[in-house]
Amino acid sequence: MKTILDKEQLHLTLLRLSHQLMENQSGLSDVVFIGIQPRGVKVASRIVENIRSLYPGDKVQYGLLDITFYRDDIRKELHVANKTDMLFSIENKRVVLIDDVLYTGRTIRAALDAIQDFGRPKKVELCVLVDRRFNRELPIQPDYCGKAIDSMISQKVKVEWDKEAVVLY
Repeated sequence: MKTILDKEQLHLTLLRLSHQLMENQSGLSDVVFIGIQPRGVKVASRIVENIRSLYPGDKVQYGLLDITFYRDDIRKELHVANKTDMLFSIENKRVVLIDDVLYTGRTIRAALDAIQDFGRPKKVELCVLVDRRFNRELPIQPDYCGKAIDSMISQKVKVEWDKEAVVLY
């Protein structure tokens, strides 16, 4: 077991990602933030919380996206669906998908398929806390990344929210 981000580093990384996300936006009116269920939601909620404190009074559109039935491994194992909660249109908006760990890219592919049911965004960006760079199965790369790491296929990266740390097993 190796700690990739401790509590302080995790806090600073989430704050940095929040600032980077806003550097590339011309305001919040045409931006929506979407946390990918289940593990991307905690990352997304922390980032959105930071953005709300940086821009008090501005409306931050934030939703949750369940990708269970868009996964390409649904036939191999039984998945329990989570809740999709998007009470806004993504039509012609800049969508920022947020997840915890980018590994093979299959979760993001499923999220891209799922958001098409909610409209056609102007642009889609990807923000991840950890990018496992050399394990991709699809040509998907993050626009915003908290920490890029090299890891073996046999290793697992886990965000342990109770300890507020990111750990490599």
